[in-house]
Amino acid sequence: MKTEFDVVFALTGDVRRNSRALKQLRLLSDLRLNVLVLCYGPAPAELPLAVPNAMLQVLPRPSGRGPRFFWNVHRQMRRAALRHSARVYHASDLYVLPAMSGAASRHGGNLVFDSRELYTHVASTTGRPWVRMTWHLVQKRHARRASAVFTVSEPIARRLARDYLVADPIVLHNVPPRQSIHPGPHLRSLVSAPEDAVILLHQGSIQKARGCELLVEAMHQLRGGVLIFLGGGPLKPELKTHVRRMGLTHCVHFLDPVAPDELLAVTATADVGITLLEDTCLNHRFALPNKLFEYLIAGVPVISSDLAQVAGIVRKFNVGRVVNPGLKQDLVQTLQYVIDHADQRRLWAARTSSVLETYNWENASERFTVAYRKLVE
Repeated sequence: MKTEFDVVFALTGDVRRNSRALKQLRLLSDLRLNVLVLCYGPAPAELPLAVPNAMLQVLPRPSGRGPRFFWNVHRQMRRAALRHSARVYHASDLYVLPAMSGAASRHGGNLVFDSRELYTHVASTTGRPWVRMTWHLVQKRHARRASAVFTVSEPIARRLARDYLVADPIVLHNVPPRQSIHPGPHLRSLVSAPEDAVILLHQGSIQKARGCELLVEAMHQLRGGVLIFLGGGPLKPELKTHVRRMGLTHCVHFLDPVAPDELLAVTATADVGITLLEDTCLNHRFALPNKLFEYLIAGVPVISSDLAQVAGIVRKFNVGRVVNPGLKQDLVQTLQYVIDHADQRRLWAARTSSVLETYNWENASERFTVAYRKLVE
């Protein structure tokens, strides 16, 4: 028997560890919509979904890699979604878009697509034209069918409109809701760093083209700083081995990911937040990553790559320093300057709240809510 839902919401990862997905699910809950969530990860009993009116269905993660993996994801998600009729089928990434599109067509529902990346130009498609073409064709077929398309930055919105004839993509910046943040366990104590050490924080996924290896190399020349990677990712085991070989275990540390609702309390105990996307693809140039806004809302100044979107915010609001991560000496000098100048860090930190007057979740959530009301009414 088919179960009626207002929304079937699908994501390739785990929504319980995805701050963007959780914010959207809570807005759907505020609208009193009944939501079925399809994702991968631990069983609900191990990690419940704390969202009223939302039912969580955790699927077994498919086997395979590359095209085989995504084909298995498609078949599994499509099969699960087709079992349930809904008014809206929400694809929270490109990899579940064809499945949600198929279910929407079968049941006469609306399709929603959250393009949280410029998927045809992510780092993993660089130098792989056939992979890029495949994802281009997937979006060309399905994105234009969507009744609403969300994305993370204005340049990506313009690109979607141009390449896929998507009408008026809705920009939802990756900004946490405004909140009172009470600092939690101090990062310094979690890694037993000296009291006078300046804590440099890189939070989020540890993977290629995010400046992680460059940061480790720079630490070999720095004085007075401790670098902490907070998160998981495919590069983490290799990077930990590299740190041991370089003899940097006293000043480079790795901590496991923190649940989204607990993250900002930890972030707030850092002295500097780092986001060093490398200029390897259009997606990085157009990105406004979660970690940028998480640092700022926690009152932490930022060191960022010299990429137009991120650097534009850092420079405009004077909340940190911009650096070309590919120039090793430039990176070392910038990091050392930030470590040595506590007064400058305090000045930047005092200005972080000014960013939130322009970039805030309250404005973004209103756009999301208005779009969904039109779909369900």
